[in-house]
Amino acid sequence: MSDIDQARNAGQSPKSAASRGTSPHNANNVTTQITPALDAEELSEDDLSVRGESVASSSTSVTSSVLQYRTENGRTYHGYKDGKYLMPNDDRENERLDIQHNMFILTFDNQLGRAPVNAKDTSIKVGRVLDVGTGTGIWAMDFADEHPESEVLGVDLSPIQSTFVPPNVKFEIDDIEEPWTFSQPFDYIHSRLMTSSIGNWQEYIQKCFDNLNPNGYLELNEVDLYCKSDDGTLSDDAALNRFSKLWGEAAVMFGHAFQDNTTLKDLMADAGFVDINVKVFKWPSNPWPRDRKHKELGYWNLDNSVAGLEGFMLGALTRAHNWTKEEVTVFAMEVRNEMKNPRIHSYQTL
Repeated sequence: MSDIDQARNAGQSPKSAASRGTSPHNANNVTTQITPALDAEELSEDDLSVRGESVASSSTSVTSSVLQYRTENGRTYHGYKDGKYLMPNDDRENERLDIQHNMFILTFDNQLGRAPVNAKDTSIKVGRVLDVGTGTGIWAMDFADEHPESEVLGVDLSPIQSTFVPPNVKFEIDDIEEPWTFSQPFDYIHSRLMTSSIGNWQEYIQKCFDNLNPNGYLELNEVDLYCKSDDGTLSDDAALNRFSKLWGEAAVMFGHAFQDNTTLKDLMADAGFVDINVKVFKWPSNPWPRDRKHKELGYWNLDNSVAGLEGFMLGALTRAHNWTKEEVTVFAMEVRNEMKNPRIHSYQTL
């Protein structure tokens, strides 16, 4: 996973809690924590491939027919602001998003985020909460259940959220790159995996600041585009890295480049946030690590990545790079094999 910025605003400034960290209004007060290097589990010949163990998802989302969707290469995509987001919005993708949500819960030790309001022993109460890019709405619904005193608004380009929601949850179709016209400010803004969906992060973070109450929190959770390995088992010319490069190029072509996560804390400070805390986590590509938690994260991440690989690739490679679906399918097999190989000790930072 990528760093976590969680920050707050003092006085006239809101707080921000980002899944990049919590740090004060000025960069000198930024605190950073980094997950240490992971030890790989020793393998026998019988362990050369990850066998197919899979973590079941608990998706409760249902697709909506409110808008006309685009159908392309057997997948459906949002109709509102057609073409702005490269990922599909069909049931397959929605189930993957709920798997991904569970990865965040595991990463944060059974909490919904790193902002202080999510701590199990917190006495903090929040009023209005905004979940940006809510997807299936699973985070918004879970938060609303844990905080019945709050009013949670989830916004997204696609109306794919469940119709069975807690009474304190509302979903709206909205483009967060347009001017924000919310009637009242928020106490907590939760923003997760919005990189390649935001064209101007400085402007986006400033909007968040301007729409938070004093002492409100912004939380940003972002994953780095490229996988890494500390022991050189992931080569520079690996299929995983070649795909990341192509995906990054496609995002640039569509005006929503992947953000360098190391810049987020400075952008938050520039916007006026204080108490910015940055924490870096690791998501292994498969269950290669020795320690129990990262091994479990590896299982989840492999499930998540394999389920989403076609969706990650199709829009980016066919629209931006003019590949055929057949070419994407062949390349996906190569990438998938690397994802499953426990001798490749790769991970993404969050």
